[in-house]
Amino acid sequence: MKRIYALLTLALMLTSNLAKADEGMWLLSLLDKMNYKDMEAKGLRLTPEQLYSVNHSSLKDACIWFNGGCTGELISSEGLILTNHHCGYDAIADLSTPADNILDNGFWAKDKASERVPKNPMSITRVVRVDDITDKMLEKLNGVAEKDRAAKIQELYKELIKTATEGTHFEATCREMFKGNAYYLFVMEKFTDIRLVGTPPQNVGKFGGETDNWMWPRHTGDFSMFRVYANTENKPAKYDAQNKPYKPLHYLPVSTKGIKEGDFAMIIGFPGRTNRYEFSQGVALATDIVDPNIVNLRDIRLKAWKEQMVQDEATRLLLSSDYASIANYWKFFDGEAEQLKHNKVFEKKSAEEKTFSQWASNKDEYKSLLYDIDQVYTLYKPYALQSTYMRECITAPTIIQMSMIGMSLEAMYSKKASIAADKTKSKEDKAKEIAKIDEAISALSKEFIEDLKNVAYNDRIIAADKKIFAGMLKMYYKNIPSDQWPTFFKELAGKIKNGNADEVFGKYTEMVFAKSVFASKEKAAKFFEKPNLKKLLSDPAYAYLKAHFDNYNTNFKSKVTEFQAQSLALGRKYIKGLMEMQPNRMFYPDANSSQRLTYGTVKSYNPKDAVHYDYITTMDGVMEKYIAGDYEFDLPAKMIELYKNKDFGKYALANGKLPVAFLTDNDITGGNSGSPVMDGNGNLIGLAFDGNWEAMSGNIHFDEKYKRTINVDIRYVLWLIEKLGGASHIVNEMTLVE
Repeated sequence: MKRIYALLTLALMLTSNLAKADEGMWLLSLLDKMNYKDMEAKGLRLTPEQLYSVNHSSLKDACIWFNGGCTGELISSEGLILTNHHCGYDAIADLSTPADNILDNGFWAKDKASERVPKNPMSITRVVRVDDITDKMLEKLNGVAEKDRAAKIQELYKELIKTATEGTHFEATCREMFKGNAYYLFVMEKFTDIRLVGTPPQNVGKFGGETDNWMWPRHTGDFSMFRVYANTENKPAKYDAQNKPYKPLHYLPVSTKGIKEGDFAMIIGFPGRTNRYEFSQGVALATDIVDPNIVNLRDIRLKAWKEQMVQDEATRLLLSSDYASIANYWKFFDGEAEQLKHNKVFEKKSAEEKTFSQWASNKDEYKSLLYDIDQVYTLYKPYALQSTYMRECITAPTIIQMSMIGMSLEAMYSKKASIAADKTKSKEDKAKEIAKIDEAISALSKEFIEDLKNVAYNDRIIAADKKIFAGMLKMYYKNIPSDQWPTFFKELAGKIKNGNADEVFGKYTEMVFAKSVFASKEKAAKFFEKPNLKKLLSDPAYAYLKAHFDNYNTNFKSKVTEFQAQSLALGRKYIKGLMEMQPNRMFYPDANSSQRLTYGTVKSYNPKDAVHYDYITTMDGVMEKYIAGDYEFDLPAKMIELYKNKDFGKYALANGKLPVAFLTDNDITGGNSGSPVMDGNGNLIGLAFDGNWEAMSGNIHFDEKYKRTINVDIRYVLWLIEKLGGASHIVNEMTLVE
């Protein structure tokens, strides 16, 4: 065990040209041992302690985890938060109605009393410190059987978290690195009183829509603003009108100096997931099977929703958040599959594995590793779509999502029956236990009825849901082997004659929606006022869900779990072997929603022969794309007027143009949305909000030639707040530096 950790430590501390400076998502607590000298040579002007410190304020304190899925940054002494528009989209859409449509019209609080409280809970989380727990974990895991490893890890996590947070208001989470060759504990401070301060209209914050998504050149003002509140002791507290704006340990000064090509740029954020140490078989699985199916399944939802959204404003507002979420990764998976092939990632992974195989040929620990992984993937491949289809197909229709509450209800009724049949218990004890379950059923029912109020499900959405349901049936029929179907589906498919699948699935869909209590919010609420097990089990929507879940749990769940455990164990051994084979290589851990820093430069690129993309876009490009009344490329009238008058104020470039977005070669992924882009002095110069199409393979393979991060220029943000929003008081709250 100590030998493993020694190898890891050596790999972390050594530098080499095998890892490019702009590649990698690095732990801030290790920068002084790993990247600091390289960062300093490229333009960093801060000390390691100014980047990460436990005892003093540092950049880590200003860069926050936003609502568990994005990144944000604190930019004033009064808890002002900047993040992406698409990160605040749910809250903005939820607060919008046809009568008060802040999603389309924008919103700027004139003072703190005017800030909006989101309808659904939100949070921001600050990293307090990071503890290396590798020694403790590996020592306790030494000798643990692979089948018992996951449970043991969770047991150890629980103990370490308790020790780290006992007697404090902090929370903690543990993160596995290098597939289990290292472990870190993150102590966090979580705030839940978050309020909306401002947002541009969505035709600015989402300018370009899905057409421009993942593309450069880009002209999107992708930002929104919130404020975090705390109690009188500056500690986290539930919403209370008496709470005060949070006083951060550190907030970012905002630079109006501007950027030029070659300037140093660093990004701190909470990148979600990468799999850079994936095997070639995993790449093939993604490109050939999984990604294309996800794209086709999501396309069914998007088309059905869009058809209704364009016809009715209320429906558009209800579905806008879900549509944006599904559409974002619909295009991502399409691009990932395309670019994995275009960039020949399978071939590159295969070449790396061949080199490893040659090195490992005389090493007992590793010589059979690649053969073993090939066998694991060969056994898994026939079932590889099962979990994808449970997530993206079976549970995609809203009617089925609503019916999932039935699983909890059925479990409670089953427990009641078990207690009633228990001959070892007295009549009195049974009565008491059954009474408790009845109380739980009543509480569950009331909670579900209340939750139904927030479910988007009007007549138009139901019409779309029918198309989605029927479309998903057809996709399942087409792409899942018949020997993997549940019994009811085999019987349903047996009715298909002479290619009349649409007719058969159409009739089944109409039956489900006609008879299910989950076919409308009103029917569902009425049922849960007096829930009934017999009626639940005979409900066609719930029966559909239950049949698929039972089929998956009985026949495929163990196969998926076994594959995940085996591939993880072999991946852990592979990384350990790579570290032995390349002792001078600087390894970085995959992203896992823990705080990371990536660094690089402002940089243009040439996507193909005779084509050059500049590193910056301007307002001229916004106007070139402008199409009056278009869903994706319309603009506010005031913005057009400001452009005509060239009213750009102090935010204009030397040539009189207004900067909008810029490129860097930083290494980011999902979860980095809203991350601050900072100069060498730690000043905010922009917000990361997207990646580029040519490098969509980035979650699996970093392409040093094409990888770019797309950022909204902070000067464009400031101009939109001040000139378009008329909210100069918000700009004045920031610390501007030149």
